[in-house]
Amino acid sequence: MALAIRDVREQDLNAVLALNNGAGRSILALDMAQLRFFYESAEYFRVAEIDGHLAGFLIALREGSTYSSPNYRWFVKHYPQFVYIDRIVIANAYRRHGLGRVFYCDVHSYAEVRVPLLACEVFLEPRDDVVLLFHGTYGFQEVSQQRMGKNGPKVSLLARELPSYIYVRDTWLEHGGLPDVPWLAERARPDSAAAGLQRRAGDREQ
Repeated sequence: MALAIRDVREQDLNAVLALNNGAGRSILALDMAQLRFFYESAEYFRVAEIDGHLAGFLIALREGSTYSSPNYRWFVKHYPQFVYIDRIVIANAYRRHGLGRVFYCDVHSYAEVRVPLLACEVFLEPRDDVVLLFHGTYGFQEVSQQRMGKNGPKVSLLARELPSYIYVRDTWLEHGGLPDVPWLAERARPDSAAAGLQRRAGDREQ
């Protein structure tokens, strides 16, 4: 079995959309416009490919996005820097193969050299003890709970501190940036999204 974790490509989007919308009630449905928002603006959007087949994906965003999710907005309000895992989906045929842990290791490695916090949420209605245990054993701790909208499900807001970030910040980020090697590279995004990120970075520096 040949496994590759790579950045999403535009030609993957139809398959990603079908996988997302077939995942069941624990994953919020998307339309193509919403998926394109993630494609253009998500800090981290990677897929798992097994023997040439799409096996899963994970989408995560940094602070500073226009994403309107109430769970993402909660972290914007309470933390200045973070990577927020919005969703992870594994195809039925590839579940129980450890892909969830592979993705979480990968996004953790991506986040810890950029921000001090990795964040996400899990549904409490319906409650899934396996999902809660997975996040607990991976070092996440609950920082709050909230309901998604007036009549929406209750969620547990989770965060994991990334102590390695302080060393990376003091050694590299404040002295010219990360080394120019492929495994530390930023995700390549469409030109429109890259231009928007440059504008936001300029705004923060002023």
